[in-house]
Amino acid sequence: MDFTLPRPAEPGMTLTDVDTPALLLDLDAFDANLDHLDASLETSSIQVRPHSKSHKCPEIALRQMAHGAVGVCCQKVTEAEAMVAGGIPNVLVSNQVVGPRKIERLVALAQHARVSVLVDDAANVAALNAAALDAGTTLDVLIEIDVGAKRCGVEPGKPAAALAELINTSDGLQFRGIHAYQGAAQHVRSPGERRALIERAAQLVRETLTLLSAKGISCDIVTGAGTGTYPLEASSGVYTELQPGSYIFMDADYGRNIDDDGKPIHEFQQSLFILATVMSRTSPERAVVDAGLKALSVDSGLPVVAESGAEYLGASDEHGVLRVHDRSRFKLGDKIRLVPGHCDPTVNLYDWIVGYRGDTVESVWPIVARGALY
Repeated sequence: MDFTLPRPAEPGMTLTDVDTPALLLDLDAFDANLDHLDASLETSSIQVRPHSKSHKCPEIALRQMAHGAVGVCCQKVTEAEAMVAGGIPNVLVSNQVVGPRKIERLVALAQHARVSVLVDDAANVAALNAAALDAGTTLDVLIEIDVGAKRCGVEPGKPAAALAELINTSDGLQFRGIHAYQGAAQHVRSPGERRALIERAAQLVRETLTLLSAKGISCDIVTGAGTGTYPLEASSGVYTELQPGSYIFMDADYGRNIDDDGKPIHEFQQSLFILATVMSRTSPERAVVDAGLKALSVDSGLPVVAESGAEYLGASDEHGVLRVHDRSRFKLGDKIRLVPGHCDPTVNLYDWIVGYRGDTVESVWPIVARGALY
């Protein structure tokens, strides 16, 4: 028997009719977040290249580009393939692509869209160059420098400049700029600590740009930043492009960042939720919902119950246990919304995102790049 996984909802349904667990998008909050990013950068000439790893959905990427985004970031070649197939003409694979098969696919994709990729190693530069020459194309590359996250990235300064010189002698490659993302700063709670981390990152970029200029190497792009710090990169004077991703959704962990007054930052609205159903209510103090580890990511903490009166205590594969404070609520069959602890890996658990306004489903968009890990 052939089987096709049914969609959790259809436009026109009310939320009470949506099958659960389901990934929900409050479209009013989503639209407000798009508008807020625009407003926060309206006096700047800096470009925005949102990160599609947050949503993995070409429909959302197209809406970001309609708001002026220059393109999108992707973390994997499959994500880039999904975005290009969905109509996105400009993608940066903001990661290293290593291995013949992956590189072959990347170079092939560059014949259909503007594609760029990061490098931090001379051997990878050589492999990318050979593949581009074999395909008769030119691949844009940016050097990733380590500005403090201690993940990928060549050391700033002389090592980065040496890599730029190598790229400039590679006929199949074009050096476009520097990738300087301080990922470790995004969820640092204190605004002073976040500011210090980005100031240090910007200084390392400046030092690298000075060396490149001394060698006669132009650098068109300095890209990086995330939802937690992008105003700092935007005001640094060195970044030309920003890569926020979670701003369209938000999550419980971002809600724990504070501003200079020690209050939670609420620049963007929570738009992403998991809709769950109360499936068991055998105790007055406990309710069990159908959203557990297979429905939400807990790497950044447990989800938060959006409706007051209950607390999400723990998850097993298919179950989430709530401590109920308001015993008159959370009856068997009731639907509740959960705020995920971390939006990106939660989105990757779903095939569809259900957009709604008020109590009515407006759209059901496929998460085309779900599972795009290679």
